[in-house]
Amino acid sequence: MPTKIEKDAVTGTPTTGHEWDGIKELDTPLPKWWVYLFYATILWSVVWWVLYPSWPTLRDHTRGILGHDQRSALEQQLAAARAAQARWLERIAAADTAAIEADPELLAYAVRGGEAAFKDNCAPCHGLGGAGQLSYPSLADDDWLWGGSLGDIETTIRHGIRYASDPETRESRMPAFGAEGLLEPAQIGDVVQYVLSLSGRASDAEAAGRGQTIFVEQCAACHGEDGRGMRETGAPNLTDAIWLYGGEPEQIRAQIERPRHGVMPAWSGRLKDEVIKMVTVYVHNLGGGE
Repeated sequence: MPTKIEKDAVTGTPTTGHEWDGIKELDTPLPKWWVYLFYATILWSVVWWVLYPSWPTLRDHTRGILGHDQRSALEQQLAAARAAQARWLERIAAADTAAIEADPELLAYAVRGGEAAFKDNCAPCHGLGGAGQLSYPSLADDDWLWGGSLGDIETTIRHGIRYASDPETRESRMPAFGAEGLLEPAQIGDVVQYVLSLSGRASDAEAAGRGQTIFVEQCAACHGEDGRGMRETGAPNLTDAIWLYGGEPEQIRAQIERPRHGVMPAWSGRLKDEVIKMVTVYVHNLGGGE
């Protein structure tokens, strides 16, 4: 039996016959303007389906009378952007990095373009602005493993570091003095104290003295007798406060016993020649370029 429909005692509006917890639903019709607007939106959607791409098919989608779509618009915008950039990129491709830096207009363009390419390809390791992070060197200071001139930076970017797929990659390996049994544990401890002494942090002067002798025999060929590093071998300066893998005694010891060797990909063949030049100029202008 259907519920008896009655009028609301307060408003006089008929009810729908539905009641929940003593609350009766009023049978109030929608405003006519709202109904007309709703019908208009339905009509407009049909017009939109006809004019623009909208419905998927088994293999494609309806194209619409106007034949317009955002993908085509984006391709046109990209083509216009490439055309606007072409004259600058052609000049960069024809010049070396020194000539680019000597031309204020080219320099400004290269720094902007290099920044964009750096953020896309280099920032995940080296950080935004080349700030670096543990295990990845900062590119914004004046401490360079392989040199900070335009030519040095470009070579590193093009050929990478310890990148097996590039025959011209920068290559250096620190021996595992502990794992390979080249030094005894006590000797390694002495070398750690000597390395700490190079930056005024040694806690055992006697051990540091013994470590100096070992350092000269085993380490100076790469790091130099004064511990200031050698760019020819990519050996870091041990006298400053910049540590790629940490400068605490236990971290230094770990690096002597079983060293870590970072790898940087070679970007030649991955990035266009003009993009590599722009990244080179950008890195050189971060603040630490030589």
